[in-house]
Amino acid sequence: MWAALTGGLIIGLFSSLHCVGMCGPLALSLPVHHLSASQRFVALLLYQIGRIITYTAIGLVFGYAGRHLYIAGLQQGLSIGLGIFMLVMIMLYYIYHRNIQPSFLNNFYKNIQRLIGSLLRSSASAPSFMLLGMANGLLPCGMVYVAIAGALTTGSVLHSTLFMAMFGAGTLPAMMAFGLLGARLTLPVRQTLRRIIPYGITVMALILILRGLNLGIPFISPVLQHDPGAPAACHP
Repeated sequence: MWAALTGGLIIGLFSSLHCVGMCGPLALSLPVHHLSASQRFVALLLYQIGRIITYTAIGLVFGYAGRHLYIAGLQQGLSIGLGIFMLVMIMLYYIYHRNIQPSFLNNFYKNIQRLIGSLLRSSASAPSFMLLGMANGLLPCGMVYVAIAGALTTGSVLHSTLFMAMFGAGTLPAMMAFGLLGARLTLPVRQTLRRIIPYGITVMALILILRGLNLGIPFISPVLQHDPGAPAACHP
């Protein structure tokens, strides 16, 4: 459990750089400028809590998928395969500048974007800020894909859910700070933060590959245990 908590938190903290660079414009467009300082803080917090709720739900869904793969004894191959997949995606996106978003999700993302636009035009109420955050959590994001890859390899529904919850919590401090002080963060600074992201994803991909190799290195490449399943009972 501690591995899931710390792993998700570390990825979330690192992902904050990506969140500020990519989701910054949306955070700055939230209708909070007319609110008092305390009201603005609460509204932004509700928005971030909405994102964390979505990430937690995603962890629950993928936790069930990862659990079945774990029971089938495929955890080791899954970890290596996801690591290689992430390296390929990095090359396609950052070197060859090709879109890595699955085409079959385009309509889904368009509907989410329309929902966000509708919520931005609605009254600035507490539920609308939380719904905006929940919708934002469903937008395409490379770092969310990285976190999902990590959650899939936990082998437990609970651990996967906690992993994604801590991932969201890790992005909270930077996103709250940006929401409150974002106008002071210039575009060149945000672009610099975005340039750091491929290196972090590469490190995460290599860790997943090492984890699947069962090298016996604590925390980095521990020996993955297969689920023994239910014990068989023999009756005379």
